[in-house]
Amino acid sequence: MTRDELLAHCLAKPGAWQDQPWEGDVVVKVGPKIFAFVGSAEQTSVGVKCAPSREAADEWLHRYPGDASVMPYIGRSGWNSLRYGGAIPDDEVLEAVDESYRWVVSKLPRKDRPAG
Repeated sequence: MTRDELLAHCLAKPGAWQDQPWEGDVVVKVGPKIFAFVGSAEQTSVGVKCAPSREAADEWLHRYPGDASVMPYIGRSGWNSLRYGGAIPDDEVLEAVDESYRWVVSKLPRKDRPAG
């Protein structure tokens, strides 16, 4: 999977839109909230919310120790960085993006949730 394919998958979600809050770092949001940190053009990982707690998100670290890591600053809240093109199968990376989207949408106020 390429970065462009990953970004296209993210942007295909209802209400998803691309933002660049930090120079060179692309994120994908739904409403006002980020659900995927895609990063710069050179990056080969995506930051996603993997679970509601750090302990639950640690499953990724145990399954893929070389390709999953805790995200700085927000990792304590269940966010991991998952490398694509490595040991993690592409379909699992995409499922993690989908799950991150669902987690973030579920926490949005009803008025900010996308239709569908």
